[in-house]
Amino acid sequence: MPLDTTSYALPVARTVADLRTQVAQWRKADETIAMVPTMGALHEGHLSLIDVGRQNGATKTIVSIFVNPTQFGPGEDFEAYPRTEPQDAKKLGNLADLIFAPNGAEMYPEGYATTVSVKGVTNTLEGEARPTHFDGVATVVAKLLLACGPDLAVFGEKDYQQLLTIRRMVTDLAIPVKIVGAPILREEDGLAMSSRNVYLTEAERTAAGQLNLILKATADAISNGAAIETACTSAQQKLLDLGFAQVDYLTVRDTVSLAPIAKLDREARILVAAKIGKPRLLDNMPVHLRG
Repeated sequence: MPLDTTSYALPVARTVADLRTQVAQWRKADETIAMVPTMGALHEGHLSLIDVGRQNGATKTIVSIFVNPTQFGPGEDFEAYPRTEPQDAKKLGNLADLIFAPNGAEMYPEGYATTVSVKGVTNTLEGEARPTHFDGVATVVAKLLLACGPDLAVFGEKDYQQLLTIRRMVTDLAIPVKIVGAPILREEDGLAMSSRNVYLTEAERTAAGQLNLILKATADAISNGAAIETACTSAQQKLLDLGFAQVDYLTVRDTVSLAPIAKLDREARILVAAKIGKPRLLDNMPVHLRG
């Protein structure tokens, strides 16, 4: 099945074989290839990852669009997750060079029986709330990287635990690709961009815009000497007072291991997962050690 070069402004590969054929041609031309894995429903945050790839030397960029069923748990929004390939392709315009958009059978053919599982960094935070999530993420990302063989792959820091998981997996499996973390892109009020933000009502969206402000104020307070546990408990209560239905965690962790930190004695990260309305919002930012 050849590349689809008629549907959109940029070509689309539907199979791993066609993807590899195109990559091989670029290799012969000595191109540097970046991959940006996505589940579609693209926004400016996704598009910024392409820029980061270019800044890191990429001359060709592949954006994958695949809503991966194995990273959704029971009762999560796999069926409802927005599938907007034509609109996504239009947004990509001439920013990327190829879309890789396989179907489920291409990624998980009949008889598929392999799962990639990363221990340690996945055993906390999102791993507690969604115990099968990171196995699904690690498996599909490993498959994408091995199918494409890029020089680098770009992931946003909004899903910080995911970024650490992928870095661990690539190191452990000796997959020859550089993993680049890209800064969180935010709306005007600071809310981290997410495909699930469309689920928010107007009132919920207003409250959600306070999440990053509360997180930053908490991070600053801790940097200036506030007790971590006290500051985090206060921040959680502020979110609940705003109308958040629940706060799964709001915590300060080691930047590499995600181990809990009781005292700020190293550079750290403050991370939050909180539910308001339909979506469950994630955010994080550094907590700087002041010396």
